[in-house]
Amino acid sequence: MSDLNGKTALVTGASRGIGRGIAQRLAHDGALVAVHYHRNDAAAKETLASIEEAGGRAFAIKAELGVPGDAQALLAAFDAELAAHGAEPGLDILVNNAATRFSGRIHEATEEEFDQTVAINIKAPFFIIQHGLRRMRDGGRIINVSSAVTRTAHPSSVAYGVSKGGLDTLTLTLAKELGGRGITVNTIAPGWIETHVTEARCATPEGRAALAAYSVFNRVGRPSDIADVAAFLASDDSRWITGQRIDTTGGSTL
Repeated sequence: MSDLNGKTALVTGASRGIGRGIAQRLAHDGALVAVHYHRNDAAAKETLASIEEAGGRAFAIKAELGVPGDAQALLAAFDAELAAHGAEPGLDILVNNAATRFSGRIHEATEEEFDQTVAINIKAPFFIIQHGLRRMRDGGRIINVSSAVTRTAHPSSVAYGVSKGGLDTLTLTLAKELGGRGITVNTIAPGWIETHVTEARCATPEGRAALAAYSVFNRVGRPSDIADVAAFLASDDSRWITGQRIDTTGGSTL
């Protein structure tokens, strides 16, 4: 277990799926975790309850991303909640996990869908980082959750792939920019993970087997598989790693 006691973390899109797994693990390791979500109040409450039942500390922030002023509103709410919980102001760990995904090939994508995908998947993280850096302590950690689709061709998810590719580039650039402050910036790139996104496909033995076959381990990934990597990148153990894209697909891209 990493020692994150005294650290504060903000995880976007943390009410379920990969984001929930990361929030739970960071809280387990001692961080005070801000659980960001957009709509699903019940899921956010479940995430908080699971963290608190395990002895961790967390609070929820409800905020819409992909709209003007989203980063400012999110970080202002973060500041207010820290104060309400009696915590020192500041940010140590930022995990950009929130994302949207429109399925469709190039001839099927609409401008509205493309704009929303870019606004949530790359513009929001860009400005969350910009505003978060004003709060982030030296030696902080920025972890961006990308996808396997930036290294393999998925024509049916072209807009999603473009947005996640931008996130990979942002990681590389900021790692060099922020090295002087001891801040590391890395990307996690998951493959098929068993979450609400893959629920329908995993509902049948045939569907689950098809997704499992992508991995050399012949199983579908779990949120904890990604959360464990995030916990390492959030810890001091990863201090000499920055600007990297960590493939967390279970060998799906080999």
